[in-house]
Amino acid sequence: MKFFTLIIIFTLACFPFQESSAQSSQKNSAAVLNHIAVYVTDLQKSTDFYKSVFEFKQIPEPFHDGKHTWFSLGAAGQLHLIQGAKAKGNFDKNEHLCFSVAEIKPFIEKIKARHIAYEDWAGSAQSITLRVDGIQQIYFQDPDGHWLEVNDDHQ
Repeated sequence: MKFFTLIIIFTLACFPFQESSAQSSQKNSAAVLNHIAVYVTDLQKSTDFYKSVFEFKQIPEPFHDGKHTWFSLGAAGQLHLIQGAKAKGNFDKNEHLCFSVAEIKPFIEKIKARHIAYEDWAGSAQSITLRVDGIQQIYFQDPDGHWLEVNDDHQ
């Protein structure tokens, strides 16, 4: 009987600890990326650009107002294009979206066929940056001037 009483007391004493431990682990979980929104001047032109250059899968968007295109980025989240920018922007290259591909050379051939100019980080046309860790990267702009990086850090 004493043994049974001790087990009940021990169980009740541990229960609040287990609950608070579970709550604190939920409170400490890191946020995850849901989507990136890009404001564009011409939704159809930008939709065609991202679809053809990156081969993103277009997904349903809830607004159905002709001002949004949504793409899946797989586990990374989504890319939302939103119609409404008044003019092409003059963006700094430091503010860019980066996408990885398995191999950089075939990707470069693809954008060359679409007459998309690219450069290395320093701004040298038709050049590739080789990072110190061996990753190759290029930079180019979307139809609204947003900078994009593509690298071969595909894991």
